[in-house]
Amino acid sequence: MTPDSLRAALRGVPDPDWLDTALRRVAAEPTEITRLFPAAGRRCGRGALPDAPDWTADDAARVLLLTALPGDHAAYAESLYRHGDAAERRAVLRALPLLPIDDAGVPLLHDAIRTNDTRLVAAALGPYARHLDPAAWRQAVLKCVFSGVPLAAVADLDARADGELAAMLAALAAERHAAGRDLPADATDLLDRLTAALPREA
Repeated sequence: MTPDSLRAALRGVPDPDWLDTALRRVAAEPTEITRLFPAAGRRCGRGALPDAPDWTADDAARVLLLTALPGDHAAYAESLYRHGDAAERRAVLRALPLLPIDDAGVPLLHDAIRTNDTRLVAAALGPYARHLDPAAWRQAVLKCVFSGVPLAAVADLDARADGELAAMLAALAAERHAAGRDLPADATDLLDRLTAALPREA
């Protein structure tokens, strides 16, 4: 989603004037975001957005507040993440691919992936996860399998999945099978696709 598409999806929020004013304030006085960011859920609501699948109003509003900053995006993103509740942290993670910060947000991804909050793990594996190195990304995909995060949440999954991930999934599948358990269906499907794509031994 782009900022423009998020703005369009938020037209029906309970208090659109509040959001417009908040965006102007943040653009003019960046420190205001520390007050306005937590208030977004109460003022804009927390419901799903019909025109933005997988987005809630508070997520979208908070992402827009971050994109409205005139500078210091990485510093504000880190501060809001470190001091925020789970919903605020998720919004920061979802904003990262829209901010001009290069790989400065990678430590936030690592932190989110270490948690047991499946919402944060899923948000960490969105488009910004392209900045994760291959080893960290593979471990994050395995974390999804272990914690029940649907693999559909992983951006560029088929493009980045490789033989090493296939080997890791195969080992996990064998371990689960020995314990009388199965991999989730989406992980099994991924393993099947990867196995089919691997070169066959002569």
